[in-house]
Amino acid sequence: MASTAAGKQRIPKVAKVKNKAPAEVQITAEQLLREAKERELELLPPPPQQKITDEEELNDYKLRKRKTFEDNIRKNRTVISNWIKYAQWEESLKEVQRARSIYERALDVDYRNVTLWLKYAEMEMKNRQVNHARNIWDRAITTLPRVNQFWYKYTYMEEMLGNVAGARQVFERWMEWQPEEQSWHSYINFELRYKEYARFEEKHSYFAHARKVFERAVEFFGEDHMDEHLYVAFAKFEENQKEFERVRVIYKYALDRIPKHEAQELFKNYTIFEKKFGDRRGIEDIIVSKRRFQYEEEVKANPHNYDAWFDYLRLMESDANHDAVREVYERAIANVPPIQEKRHWKRYIYLWINYALYEELEAKDPERTRQVYQACIELIPHKKFTFAKMWLLYAQFEIRQKSLPFARRALGTSIGKCPKNKLFKGYIELELQLREFDRCRKLYEKFLEFAPENCTSWIKFAELETILGDVDRARAIYELAIGQPRLDMPEVLWKSYIDFEIEQEEYENTRNLYRRLLQRTQHVKVWISFAQFEFSAGKDDSLARCRQIYEDANKTMRNCEEKEERLMLLESWGNFEEEFGTESSKERVDKLMPEKVKKRRKLQAEDGSDAGWEEYYDYIFPEDAANQPNLKLLAIAKLWKKQQQDDNPERDPDKDVDESSP
Repeated sequence: MASTAAGKQRIPKVAKVKNKAPAEVQITAEQLLREAKERELELLPPPPQQKITDEEELNDYKLRKRKTFEDNIRKNRTVISNWIKYAQWEESLKEVQRARSIYERALDVDYRNVTLWLKYAEMEMKNRQVNHARNIWDRAITTLPRVNQFWYKYTYMEEMLGNVAGARQVFERWMEWQPEEQSWHSYINFELRYKEYARFEEKHSYFAHARKVFERAVEFFGEDHMDEHLYVAFAKFEENQKEFERVRVIYKYALDRIPKHEAQELFKNYTIFEKKFGDRRGIEDIIVSKRRFQYEEEVKANPHNYDAWFDYLRLMESDANHDAVREVYERAIANVPPIQEKRHWKRYIYLWINYALYEELEAKDPERTRQVYQACIELIPHKKFTFAKMWLLYAQFEIRQKSLPFARRALGTSIGKCPKNKLFKGYIELELQLREFDRCRKLYEKFLEFAPENCTSWIKFAELETILGDVDRARAIYELAIGQPRLDMPEVLWKSYIDFEIEQEEYENTRNLYRRLLQRTQHVKVWISFAQFEFSAGKDDSLARCRQIYEDANKTMRNCEEKEERLMLLESWGNFEEEFGTESSKERVDKLMPEKVKKRRKLQAEDGSDAGWEEYYDYIFPEDAANQPNLKLLAIAKLWKKQQQDDNPERDPDKDVDESSP
């Protein structure tokens, strides 16, 4: 049975191979692995989109991306596409300076890569960095002069910028390398585009040729070897051709560049021309030129004569283009005072202020304005002195440009480098306007650490907390303030604290404040103010409290040397009793009133010699025991005086009695 079952077991079928020849394309193990890897990448899902919501996430994203780019570059520095992607990514973030750094690193790796130069220059042109782009093109055509694409791009850029002379100069440099025929055609077409003369010159080619000779002569001699006779001849030629505007341009161009003491003939011919063909404006221009010459002589004689610079700049601003005015400003601010003392810098710093205001208001160039402010701030020796006005003007400019972080940074830097009351007040005022009260608190804390004697700052700080409804903080600030060992206006601070407590209707606190203040000073105004407070408190016993304060004040001030203050107290008390007191209380105050007597005392000069006598008034108070005999004698003298007047009205008893005897 077993053998039968085994015999019946089925044998698996094997596929028969008909063609046993080797395949034409052999598949290797390496190829299989590579295809598997590629398909694995195809099946991977795309990475999730990342949404950046705050600055911290953005910085983290930038850090990760930069690390990825740097790792790719580190693996293979010669792959230029990695460098270009890295730089373009930085450019997309407006990080132009970083992109420049990447391009420069890439050029160090492979300076012969044409694409790298092109991308670098295109980036600068897209960001309107014309001078940077020129620099790159110059380096490219110097390094790889046989790459025509650089020359084409460079000339096209200069032509688009309207810099025809610059484009022509590039073409001339290109032609020195004897390029191919197409390059020469480009140069010819360029010249044809910019030699379309007026109809008069087209019909009379001789005059056009003559003009060209003059122009080439001017170019040949340049600004280093200018001759007034050449420009006079050129101007007269144009005058004969009735090209009056050309004549003016030639004269002005020459007068701006030739030293004035070498241009007398030029001045003379220009004046004659304007009298013949010009108007009042043209003649005024000549006068302005002469005044410019005078100012030039003054500032050359004394470059630190800042008043002459101010006059010169005022003239230039009224009748000159922005570049000319900037050139004079730059020359003026280059004359830094040689001594680092603030009094020598006070006039000089206004040159910077006027420069910045000119760039902002007249030239409408915020970036140059910012550069002027920053350059001035860097120039000032802050360790010795500073100018708070300059810091505040810069911060206000940044606020007008809606650049609040720059304004805060400037004011914060100023407080760190050279703290001053004006800077703190300006910064606090800015934050108050922005309703940034937490920042105001921090600034007040810094301010009071710097100047704890400044009573106004303590008061303003407390008022801020009062406005914000934090009465306890305001009270704590006042307590800290009155506890300072040295204050510039303590009476103002105490009055503000007292007014604060009255406003909060904390009358017991107010009384305590008055008592604490009277422990420090016995000034009559404090007593009077205390009494008036008790009267205005509106309580049932307010009159009694007020009268008691006057009583205490009178007792305290008996030993006061200033008798006028004691009299002032009694007069205030008398007015109070006159309005609210009884007959007995009025009589009591009247008995306390002093007698006014005229006295004489000797005067001494500074050298100790006798300087004569001086009359003055003194007060004798009835309460003082030492004054009792004097008062009796004074009463007898007054009685005798009255009797003399009754007996002989025509006689002056003052001649017989000297009231200075007491």
